[in-house]
Amino acid sequence: MSETILLYLVLLVGTTIVLAILFKAGAERLGIPPLVGYLLLGFILQLLDVRGFLASEVVLEIFSFLAELGIISLLFRVGLECNFTGLLRQLPQACLLLIGDVICSGSIGFITAYFFLNLSLVASLFIGIALVATSVGISISVWQDSQALNSKNGELLLDIAEMDDIAAIILMSLLFSLAPSWQQGTAIKFLPLLETIIGPFCLKVMIFSTFCLIFFRYIEQPLTQFFERIEPAPDPMLMVVGTGFVIAAVAGLLGFSVAVGAFFAGLAFSRDPHAVKIDASFGTLYEFFVPFFFIHIGLQIQVSTLATTLGLSLLLLSAALLGKLIGIGGLMLLSQRDVSSSTLLGISMMPRAEITMVILQRGRELGDWAVSSQIFTGMTLVAISTCIIAPMLLYPLLKQWPQLQEAEA
Repeated sequence: MSETILLYLVLLVGTTIVLAILFKAGAERLGIPPLVGYLLLGFILQLLDVRGFLASEVVLEIFSFLAELGIISLLFRVGLECNFTGLLRQLPQACLLLIGDVICSGSIGFITAYFFLNLSLVASLFIGIALVATSVGISISVWQDSQALNSKNGELLLDIAEMDDIAAIILMSLLFSLAPSWQQGTAIKFLPLLETIIGPFCLKVMIFSTFCLIFFRYIEQPLTQFFERIEPAPDPMLMVVGTGFVIAAVAGLLGFSVAVGAFFAGLAFSRDPHAVKIDASFGTLYEFFVPFFFIHIGLQIQVSTLATTLGLSLLLLSAALLGKLIGIGGLMLLSQRDVSSSTLLGISMMPRAEITMVILQRGRELGDWAVSSQIFTGMTLVAISTCIIAPMLLYPLLKQWPQLQEAEA
């Protein structure tokens, strides 16, 4: 690589960072999630790239690498923010709603894609699993603004959302193992599948789980305390991030996604009492890397596919909204007979963003046979729409059905 090209790349990365900050600020002032701003920035950069510089191999490699670090940072933080002990404590109460959520959201997404849109089995599975995950951060900000997050329903919302993200990540890992064997319409035979795919996958899950369990139980705290003794901040935080990257890479080498490894690494450090401090200091790295993941997605949205994906987007958007409304809201209404709580939780679970885009991005990397550019563009529009629709519905409903009094009672 010549020095001139290197300088152009430095210029491009620096300019992208500055623009990302401006787009994030603009999105926040409009009341929409920053990720929408990042996606828009990537899309606009692609439109302005009349000479094809961004489409060159070297630029794509640099952006792919930064996007990979963005995925790891994103999932690491998702794991870090999980309250694992709290999740286990709330498991019996939230389990029924979680099962309904996963079945309804996934099934409605799959049925819509496979039967109504006539998409392939693998593509439909990617869509179904992508629609399971919830970007609860979008709704949490609304609950927080309405001083309702500490209510009983607010805590239940957090628990279900965290668990359905975990469920989506596990399903994604299984799908990545199974999908290649279904390429080109290979017939599905259970016994060979069990022997060649599911068996080795379960073995790798056991190896990776054992590694994580040993790390959680015996290594994490002594390692963190050792680095805190020998070096002041921010070095201990950098050690945590470096360890997270190592675990993500190990997961990738075992055949899982690096996103899965990063999530489990974050989960390991979430047990530490200093996790909140680590999370706060991790924020700068997070803000640096994560925008590149969404900008990279924006760069892949093809203008030529926008017009042809409008119908597909509208149908999948309906499936995305109905899946959560029925899976969470409907089930809660049947079990508790509480219209306000059911409606609020059903709508709060509608946003799809980070995990959904991770699943689709991984599928896109497999090729058109898994996730085509039309499906990728359509689902990106679905994710953006859900992130805008849910807060617009929640603000007035939380004013009509305030949750703070319920918590105080």
